[in-house]
Amino acid sequence: MAISLTLDNKCSRCPGSKCCTYITEALGATPRSKADFEHLLWQVSHQGVSLYKDRSGWYLLIEATCSHLRIDGGCGIYQSRPQICRDYDNRWCEYDEPAEKGFLLHFRNYDELLHYCKKRFKSWGR
Repeated sequence: MAISLTLDNKCSRCPGSKCCTYITEALGATPRSKADFEHLLWQVSHQGVSLYKDRSGWYLLIEATCSHLRIDGGCGIYQSRPQICRDYDNRWCEYDEPAEKGFLLHFRNYDELLHYCKKRFKSWGR
């Protein structure tokens, strides 16, 4: 007999606890200048850091597993977890659909972003 999926048991059914293996940080302002993109090139030069744009703005995506994630996918500090974790809403999450599906732009590394910069700024590298 199959167990029905509910919001209460959805996280325990997620293989790899995907939402606990990365963080995103909003850039705040839309990058516009060459200096903005130079800074972003430096950031995506680091292992586990990529950059994406979706309908709500630009974000750094940092692949880093939460140190409290247990082997079984549960939270090791569930009762005292940070407020951001308490506020997380799993009604629609990566169990349902990969976040990348909503990315308008995604730069996984320096070379991908540099290619974009050269197209965006005709004078790039001169």
